[in-house]
Amino acid sequence: MKAQTIATVSVILIALTTLSACGNTIRGIGQDTANTVNATQSAGKKVANAAN
Repeated sequence: MKAQTIATVSVILIALTTLSACGNTIRGIGQDTANTVNATQSAGKKVANAAN
């Protein structure tokens, strides 16, 4: 194989690895945000119930 072909394949593999890592991070941030919203709503309901 030519050096240029090996370099091209290497760059593509690195790019794919980087993009998959970003996808997992974004998915994790979405889950964390959803959990935060749920916890905030739950706390608000507890405060509302305590006030009654």
